[in-house]
Amino acid sequence: MQSKATTVEEYMAALPADRQKAMAQLRKVIKKNLPKGFKETMSYGMIGYVVPHSKYPAGYHCKPEEPLPFLNIASQKNFISIYHMCVYGDAKLHKWFADEHAKRSTKKLDMGKSCIRYKKEEDIPYDLIGELASKITPDEWISIYESKYVR
Repeated sequence: MQSKATTVEEYMAALPADRQKAMAQLRKVIKKNLPKGFKETMSYGMIGYVVPHSKYPAGYHCKPEEPLPFLNIASQKNFISIYHMCVYGDAKLHKWFADEHAKRSTKKLDMGKSCIRYKKEEDIPYDLIGELASKITPDEWISIYESKYVR
């Protein structure tokens, strides 16, 4: 479910009231912890944190006109989702996150390759998401990305 919003503010304003609080808290914790160099923007109909073209001119290999995506958050129909590209691209980070989630949450981790899903706002481990956001710098993400996806 992608939004047609063109700005983060427009996206947030269009959310149902019960989702605005959780999404605002996610934005706050991500922005507080995200290493310098990422940029918040609308990306693929979601709130995105990207490596801008000014830092990585090649952009995303699937769509070079788009900046390199790193992390997205979205309010979907049945859950709030967090898409973290590096959890998919770095096995050590994936293991760390899964292990930490088991320690910090009473809920079973609902996760795809890069998508982490939470059905209820109270189940989101905000501090853990902030820590996850802090783990990789733009330069480290570019290096991982190029080693895995750019041929």
